[in-house]
Amino acid sequence: MTSSIADKAALTDELRRIAVQAGAAIMDHYHAGVEVIRKEDNSPVTAADHDAEAIILAGLRRVAPEIPVVSEEAAASGHIPEFGPHFFLVDPLDGTKEFIGKNGEFTVNIALIENRLPVAGVVYAPAKERMFFGFGSGNAFEQRVAANHDGSVPGDEVRRIAARRPAADGLVVIASRTHRDQKTDEYLNLYKVKEFLAAGSSLKFCIIAAGEADLYPRHGRTMEWDTAAGHAVLAAAGGTVTQLDGTPLIYGKVERGLDNPFFVARGASA
Repeated sequence: MTSSIADKAALTDELRRIAVQAGAAIMDHYHAGVEVIRKEDNSPVTAADHDAEAIILAGLRRVAPEIPVVSEEAAASGHIPEFGPHFFLVDPLDGTKEFIGKNGEFTVNIALIENRLPVAGVVYAPAKERMFFGFGSGNAFEQRVAANHDGSVPGDEVRRIAARRPAADGLVVIASRTHRDQKTDEYLNLYKVKEFLAAGSSLKFCIIAAGEADLYPRHGRTMEWDTAAGHAVLAAAGGTVTQLDGTPLIYGKVERGLDNPFFVARGASA
């Protein structure tokens, strides 16, 4: 099993290539137009979600056939495999509303879970050509990657990123563009906030990981595949994702149907 940093680095390289291929399929739909279907819970899904998921599942079967995969659209159809301490969590298109609205803030997300924590992950925003990835403490990176069907990832333009400590004059808070609510605002009253940013999808974790914001509280419902890859990147960058009481956000919560409790993502501790 991929237990060493070297193994995780090699696996993450494969995940990056798979994410780029999925991103290319998504961008084909993005430019051609979007037909929206409603799932049973009334959330939107498009052909781009399904095409990207098919590419990711095929890629993961190729590079790590022994590791079970839990993926959003397959799970919505009732297909959740049995899994143990090691499994992948996949959201092929996080931010479907952003995709439909054509603001570019949608992402491909692939994460490896080991012993209930995300230990490697890739978040790729193909419309913005921003890729974030991480595979253990101190190993968080960003690079510019144009979507392509070959899965080509340039070897240059990779920069190490790190979460920052909050400034004395207040926090920069990033919140959901489409899901901010009264509970979030009440929670933020506990902090000295100097600036608010808005972003869609798992980009919020990555913006904190890159040292561009300090805090992301979430009081709405999320699923494990929504957060795992961004969580992996942020943890690698020196940040944290915890429940509101400070306990770690963990994965494989089958007793909850793989949904998350409310959580807060933070940059580096003061």
